[in-house]
Amino acid sequence: MKFTNIKRLSLSAALLLACTSVGVHAAESHMAEALKHAEAAAKSADGKAVDAVVKHAQAAKEHADAAKVHLDAGVTSLNDATDDAKMKHADLAKKSADEAVMHLKAAQ
Repeated sequence: MKFTNIKRLSLSAALLLACTSVGVHAAESHMAEALKHAEAAAKSADGKAVDAVVKHAQAAKEHADAAKVHLDAGVTSLNDATDDAKMKHADLAKKSADEAVMHLKAAQ
């Protein structure tokens, strides 16, 4: 069986999606976690507990950075879906749109 570029791309996308979906479930709701830690940092600052501010601010930043990575990947996947659809590659457009959904949900 001869692999064409489209078959290789489809196989690569499927493998990528399968591998990243495990990480997405483990890292859901980055924005909620970032907000929770940012609020805890703000409350800690009221009591002048600077060690707690540092701890929560760093945790908030880590989750916000992870959300940004997923947002950026979601935008890239949406661009890919648009480009694929314009070229009438429905299967690739669907896969790209599915990846966008996955990343945007992970960024929440």
